[in-house]
Amino acid sequence: MVMSLNIYGQNLDSRLLIGSALYPSPQVMKQAILASGSQVVTLSLKRQNPAEQAGQKIWQYLQEIVAQTKGHLLPNTAGCKTAKEAVTLAKMSREIFNTNWVKLEVIGDDYNLQPDPIELLSATETLIKDGFKVLPYCTDDLVLCQRLYDLGCQVIMPWASPIGTGKGLMNPYNLETIRMRLPEATLILDAGIGKPSDACLAMEMGYDGVLLNSAVALADNPVMMAKAFALALQAGEQGYVGGVMEQRQTAHPSTPTLDTPFWHQNS
Repeated sequence: MVMSLNIYGQNLDSRLLIGSALYPSPQVMKQAILASGSQVVTLSLKRQNPAEQAGQKIWQYLQEIVAQTKGHLLPNTAGCKTAKEAVTLAKMSREIFNTNWVKLEVIGDDYNLQPDPIELLSATETLIKDGFKVLPYCTDDLVLCQRLYDLGCQVIMPWASPIGTGKGLMNPYNLETIRMRLPEATLILDAGIGKPSDACLAMEMGYDGVLLNSAVALADNPVMMAKAFALALQAGEQGYVGGVMEQRQTAHPSTPTLDTPFWHQNS
């Protein structure tokens, strides 16, 4: 049985958070998100402005999804490069989407879209003081994650690998260390997930959830892939709760030579 995910006091039935960009059509987007079981859908005001005709259509589908799943919208500040720009966009999103949740992105490099840690911390501090519930997207840097947690971020979202690369978990050691050092934080792996087994591995590490977009939206069959990710998260979580056996240096027979069933003794 999947345990609920708590984000800033809101209990969710699914541990999968999903994006709303890059799908071949709004219809496929809606079908895939519903198939995933996700109750948190991200969207960018900068890329999907509800005031524009195209953005209005996407917004209509997202409203239908949220109503059907009793879920939540998670506006993000994708495309922002400074703390000031991100704060301004977050405030606009709060007014338009009527939520104080924000996925905070402040990009420092155009090549790998790596977050700018200095601008990210600055924007986080400003937004938390203004009443926002900040979900910061960051690298797998332990010290940065600690600083974000100390500022008041109950949820932290380190990357698996650069956005949209599909490379999976590049630095498992870093991710495991963050989990170990921040036991009380809600950790959601964000960006770079490519296949369901990546998500399963993150959950086996003890992460609380996974946020992804490209891995579903760019799949040959986004709806089928969304279902696969939902199952992968369940498997990974149950594996973590069940307790994975310790690795050994030497082989151990699974059927011992003593006290074996009689048909082995007669052979």
